[in-house]
Amino acid sequence: MSIEQVRDLLKKQKLVETMVHGQAVPRQDVVETMVHRQHLSELEALLAKLDARGAGEVLESLSIEDAREVWKWIAPNRRNDILWEIPDALREQLVDDEDSDFAESQLNAFELVNGRLRQITITRRRDLEGLKPLWVDLVNASAVERRYLGAHFGVDLPDPGDTTDLEVSSRFYLEENGDLHLHSNFLLDREGASRSVPVAFLVHAGMLFTLRNEELPVFRLQRRRALSRPGYVDDCLDLLIDLYGADVEYSADSLEDIYKTLSAIGNQVLSQRLTDQEAAEVLARIAEEEDLNGRIRGNILDTQRALAFLMQSRLLSQTQVNDARQTLRNIESLNSHTAFLFDKINFLMDSTIGFININQNRRVSQLTAFGVVFMPLNILAGIGGMSEYTMMTQGIPWPIAYGAFVVGMGLVGWATYVALRHYEARRMSQTARKRPLEDD
Repeated sequence: MSIEQVRDLLKKQKLVETMVHGQAVPRQDVVETMVHRQHLSELEALLAKLDARGAGEVLESLSIEDAREVWKWIAPNRRNDILWEIPDALREQLVDDEDSDFAESQLNAFELVNGRLRQITITRRRDLEGLKPLWVDLVNASAVERRYLGAHFGVDLPDPGDTTDLEVSSRFYLEENGDLHLHSNFLLDREGASRSVPVAFLVHAGMLFTLRNEELPVFRLQRRRALSRPGYVDDCLDLLIDLYGADVEYSADSLEDIYKTLSAIGNQVLSQRLTDQEAAEVLARIAEEEDLNGRIRGNILDTQRALAFLMQSRLLSQTQVNDARQTLRNIESLNSHTAFLFDKINFLMDSTIGFININQNRRVSQLTAFGVVFMPLNILAGIGGMSEYTMMTQGIPWPIAYGAFVVGMGLVGWATYVALRHYEARRMSQTARKRPLEDD
């Protein structure tokens, strides 16, 4: 339907141009401009409704002259996606030497040459010609780019953003054609913004495809290792197991950072009195570390399930099974460490809340002391305001009578305060004498 509409608009435009040029019409250039703009707005509105695949089908169905005319009115920010959807011959005729690139995505391919991985950065699709990679790593690839790469390598590449919607039981599976699918969460530890990033793994025809929407330190580390160490990997499954192993190492480093942070918090909490503002800041830091610790625990459990699935799938060699078992042993040690950190976090949380309660009790105690001191003064003030007191002081000038009354109230308040201080000092002295007896 869209193809026919585009053809009709082009025919109308050509027909109007023929009629205007063939007749002597007053202000011919004005009429031609108005008609051209009308058809142009209709064409732009129609193209805007089409997705990249639909626009590519329209261009492919037109003659080269009409396709070039339509191409002029496609928004520049959409052209790259549409170039992925049209044949190479048509693309060369439309844009000459311009090639469709990978926009904001990052695509790296790795070939195994003489026992060492060689990195090939893919910026345009012509870079894929003759490429036989062992590992294809995609970061933030669009649906159009994934579809083109999948067609090039004969595989359907998933969207890593959709993997979070999968049930845990559906994240690891083996297709009938032998393709292996794994969907796992990898840790991205950033101060104040730590989170889990979903990563999709696909093993097809001896190639490992990794897809994610953010760059991860684990993958940078793996690329450096694979490029600098000859014989580091022999096949794509070695890469897959090493990526999971690197994720466990990264989680261990993050746990060490958590322990250092909690140690600093512990020194602050246990070595001095905390104000309410300081206690609130400490609680915020503890909550952040608790969230990171829980995220690490969830991620390494997800890695544990993935490695267990790989071992059960019987796709690994004996050496790869041994590597996977070593990673599982590392995960077990990390599980006990995360449990220890949870206990430490709970202890610091309780201690901080205890300081908040102590501060509140101190304020309540101060209010109670004020209430005890002023309670007899309130009674005396009530007596002084009664008419009987005026009758009792008849014959005495009122300044003297009420001045003496105020002085008497001050003496009563001071005596009450001294009595409270004496009682508090006596109680603390008794408590101090009891402690050595309890220690003995």
